[in-house]
Amino acid sequence: MCDTVFAVCDTVFAVEVRGLVKRFGDFVAVDHVSLNVAKGEIFGFLGPNGAGKSTTIRILCGLLGPTEGSASVNGFDVGSEPEQVKRSIGYMSQKFSLYDDLTVEENLDFFCGIYGVPRDLRDERKAFALKMAGLETKRDVMTRLLGGGWKQRLALGAAILHDPPVLFLDEPTSGVDPIARRAFWDLIDQLSQAGRTIFVTTHYMDEAEYCHRIALLYKGKAVAMDSPRVLKQQMGVGSMEEVFIAAIEREDAA
Repeated sequence: MCDTVFAVCDTVFAVEVRGLVKRFGDFVAVDHVSLNVAKGEIFGFLGPNGAGKSTTIRILCGLLGPTEGSASVNGFDVGSEPEQVKRSIGYMSQKFSLYDDLTVEENLDFFCGIYGVPRDLRDERKAFALKMAGLETKRDVMTRLLGGGWKQRLALGAAILHDPPVLFLDEPTSGVDPIARRAFWDLIDQLSQAGRTIFVTTHYMDEAEYCHRIALLYKGKAVAMDSPRVLKQQMGVGSMEEVFIAAIEREDAA
């Protein structure tokens, strides 16, 4: 689906991370992570719960300050320019952040206001979000009546209302059935082809196959990073689950 190999040299990066560290007391949640993400790339952060995926995402979204190292998103430094970062990105968490007592369209109206979408563009942006998410016939449905897969689509539509160049999706498929997960990744692929950069975290190893490149996180460290195809070749295995097990064993041995 997304086996394109992105060049990571001589290009303008949407996300740049250099030696990123985040400590909470004596606990190191993110341990000297470095990476680049190109415009239009689907970049996956994979790993078990507690590996540091969500903490890294929150730093890149300007929600947490780094302890050491640096990172920039859309050219803005996450440490010194967090508000500029927040205004230039879309963010979707695994909890979807929707209001169940509002209709689909009322949720989009609300997020148009939150993201500061100009009033003369709101109808156009809502129409785009509804069409992209396949919710055109559900605009008047109460959000609480939507299934998990539809809520997921609505949350993604809300995250792109202000037309951000970079989207951060933090375990957006958690708790959603496999069919809905695959449909959601089809939407991500469409957004990537339109030029948006997608940075997504997941603990589902099969979802790695949908990414252009991935970083495998373990105990806060990026223990492997490349395209799924290259990583499987390097490890001499046939699945991303086997890649991750091999990478963890190598890290523990070291």
